[in-house]
Amino acid sequence: MSMNEIRFTKMHGISNDYIYINCMNGQPECPPQLSIEMSDRHTGVGGDGIILICPSEIADFKMRIFNADGSEAKMCGNGSRCVGKYVYDKGLTDKTRVTLETLSGIKVLDLHLRDGEVETVTVDMGEPVLAPAEIPVTFDGESMIGSLVVSGGCEYRLTAVSMGNPHGVIFGDDPDSLLLENIGPGLECHPMWPDRANIEFATVLSPSEIKMRVWERGSGETMACGTGACATVVAAALNGLTGRTVTVHLRGGDLSIEWRPGDNHVYMTGGATTVFEGTYERRCKK
Repeated sequence: MSMNEIRFTKMHGISNDYIYINCMNGQPECPPQLSIEMSDRHTGVGGDGIILICPSEIADFKMRIFNADGSEAKMCGNGSRCVGKYVYDKGLTDKTRVTLETLSGIKVLDLHLRDGEVETVTVDMGEPVLAPAEIPVTFDGESMIGSLVVSGGCEYRLTAVSMGNPHGVIFGDDPDSLLLENIGPGLECHPMWPDRANIEFATVLSPSEIKMRVWERGSGETMACGTGACATVVAAALNGLTGRTVTVHLRGGDLSIEWRPGDNHVYMTGGATTVFEGTYERRCKK
């Protein structure tokens, strides 16, 4: 295989699809450009971005995430579940509890097997961050919960949460009625976000059920977002709309989210699926 050929595995976590590359023996040059090339659904492999599985000095493995626009993300909940499936199914580990280094800290993955392969994964996503400066969001107060925001001439009640990456959660009517391509970009790039943000549009179906769509920073609308589902459940509980154990219905499937009062950590459980494997020939080395 030449230096310009890259072996990859296409995987998805409830339809949040990424291209996974084994970098245990070295990573490809210029990952941001590679992500732009490979993520293109017409001329590349197609996906919400690429995820590099790398060695780590502080955990079992390290995950680097590059969005479809080439920007590097700190954390991806659906992606972390797929990494857990990848490293076990490929024989890179025989552990069913795996630690994963990310730019938002070390995450613990509990792998649930069926017929010798990983079917679902529970991820300890850590504690939600509500302090505006740490999210980050420009807001004068201890936390931004149901606060009025104006974007594109429309008013929204938004709750800001970080799950290792910034989220703005908006509750309202059925999100299927919204034109996210019209309202998502303005909210993602609103001046209150120093580093842009992921935006969730959700409606509460019951104290234990939420329906949600997501506009992801750097990728546009995606079929699912694990950190977004976690942020939405935290926001719903903070606004008194649900309890702390909630099933989140996303366009790609369902996630079970539990915000435990004991340790204040958010736990996410969902599936991970391998789609296909292949070899990609780079168009540009630089």
